Amino acid sequence: MKQILETLEARRAGARAGGGAARVAAQHKRGKLTARERIELLLDDGSFEEFDMFVQHRATDFGMEKSHVPGDGVVTGWGTVNGRTVFLFAKDFTVFGGSLSETHAQKITKIQDMALKNRAPIIGLFDAGGARIQEGVAALGGYGEVFQRNVLASGVIPQISVIMGPCAGGDVYSPAMTDFIFMVRDTSYMFVTGPEVVKTVTNESVTAEELGGASVHTTKSSIADKAYDNDVEALLQMRRLIDFLPASNTADVPEIPTFDDGERIDLSLDTIIPDSANKPYDMHELIAKMVDEGDFFEIQEAHARNIITGFARIEGRTVGLVANQPMVLAGVLDSDASRKAARFVRFCDCFNIPIITLVDVPGFLPGTAQEYGGLIKHGAKLLFAFAEATVPKVTIITRKAFGGAYDVMASKHLRGDVNYAWPTAQIAVMGAKGAVEIIFRADMNDPAKIAERTKEYEERFLSPFVAAERGYIDEVIMPHATRRRVARALAMLRGKALENPWKKHDNIPL
Repeated sequence: MKQILETLEARRAGARAGGGAARVAAQHKRGKLTARERIELLLDDGSFEEFDMFVQHRATDFGMEKSHVPGDGVVTGWGTVNGRTVFLFAKDFTVFGGSLSETHAQKITKIQDMALKNRAPIIGLFDAGGARIQEGVAALGGYGEVFQRNVLASGVIPQISVIMGPCAGGDVYSPAMTDFIFMVRDTSYMFVTGPEVVKTVTNESVTAEELGGASVHTTKSSIADKAYDNDVEALLQMRRLIDFLPASNTADVPEIPTFDDGERIDLSLDTIIPDSANKPYDMHELIAKMVDEGDFFEIQEAHARNIITGFARIEGRTVGLVANQPMVLAGVLDSDASRKAARFVRFCDCFNIPIITLVDVPGFLPGTAQEYGGLIKHGAKLLFAFAEATVPKVTIITRKAFGGAYDVMASKHLRGDVNYAWPTAQIAVMGAKGAVEIIFRADMNDPAKIAERTKEYEERFLSPFVAAERGYIDEVIMPHATRRRVARALAMLRGKALENPWKKHDNIPL
């Protein structure tokens, strides 16, 4: 018996060694942790239960029958994050470059199936060179099996991808179908075709970082939601994110004890809006003063910065926040902002996370670039997302809410549950100057008349009271009471039940 146990321990030690000491050292030299080191950081101490440690590939072509490493380039299993169950897989770059084989894919799909059956989040840690070329179509079939499960799990359990090294070719499509993608600066990159292929086909000379690094995907392409400086920071932030997310679409939102009183008021909010309607202010300040302990996990903060999205808590319970940002493009909605916010709203609706919308929007961004780029359809994505959402929706108009953008930003007309406005709110088809120039075009040569008409328009429309008189605004509230009013509204809406008409699925304007 002792010999059998020793054999087991020896085989385990061999599997845990991955590609061997030299390759582990090379991984560390690149500034990267190994797959097992990453898992150890991500999960609670001692909670990891590994599956398929001894799985090996079955390939026999191109000399592969002579090369076997237990685990076959991916570590899979489950564990806990702050006591909550998560499933995960971590690609091991020290073993065949983390490349995907038929058996490698089978390990991943087993974990995907277990996560779906047990209604728990799944996290993928990517550090790999794509498909294992020696296996040909068997590897491609493995990718297809993984992709199919990504689709089936979408909207059922949270799926998170962390890119911690190369992620190329077929490997990029699985993360692309998950809910969130995070990257590590300088050591991770994503692209369908690498720099050498790009050079051959298009004659463009580009580095891996320029083609698909974290800076590209967090700012330009919006593929990645956030980037971190190193593996340790990325994994610790994933622990923080998991704390905000429900386990599945049938689980309640997490509730964490808080010492921040829901009745707390903040008098500084009474002066946050500048006297000039054209002067910006930072919406992050309002968010920090409204949510529990100022704790806000922002999503896609480097992309489309004219709109803010992210998770926070009110009275210990997770909420999603969507807010126009007057500091960037005056908070205007454009194609990028609309797509960014629409995807976030749909995630929150999938997982029953209440949505708080903070509105200060002068309209949609004009110009040929926007119109040629499909602003109509992209703006419609955000409208569609808010209109479709059945979760509790609380909206606060702080200042401008002009034109169609007023409707789009979780208005009462899109089934907003509780819609508040600050006394500084301006709700109208457009700003006073533009409106007067259209309505009173005949008086354009008389500055005195134009000034009088502008003042008349401002008094009549640039206030929250016209909308309040029609019931489009439920209440005009004092800014300092925003946290209290939002907390009470969310408490009232906990039992909300609303269903959309039955459909196979919707047809959002992609």
